Amino acid sequence: MRDRGRVERKIQKAIGFILIAIIAVAVFGFLVKGLWNWLMPVLFGLHAITFWQAVGLLVLAKLLFGGFRGGPGANKHWRSRMKEKWAQMTPEEREKLAHGMQRHWGRECWTRERKAEL
Repeated sequence: MRDRGRVERKIQKAIGFILIAIIAVAVFGFLVKGLWNWLMPVLFGLHAITFWQAVGLLVLAKLLFGGFRGGPGANKHWRSRMKEKWAQMTPEEREKLAHGMQRHWGRECWTRERKAEL
């Protein structure tokens, strides 16, 4: 009996989540469509878009700028693992990591020791 109740609650939650997702897509789609059609043709001479094009823009923006990594705090596990690794590194290893990050990301990644030196 308990398992059946859990399954029913999970199904209800899934249906609720799907409904909320559909409503959110509709609301954000209409907002993007309205804002685009209000601003872009006047400012930049672009064409007006449809609702589905606005939804496509939302998905594209999410992929390009946000990704689909989960909600807030999704990186906490990664951060805690990195803090543990950082604590176990020697100053030379930290410096090597900072230089590697700088080469990869193209900007200065300061270690605490380097900040203290300045």
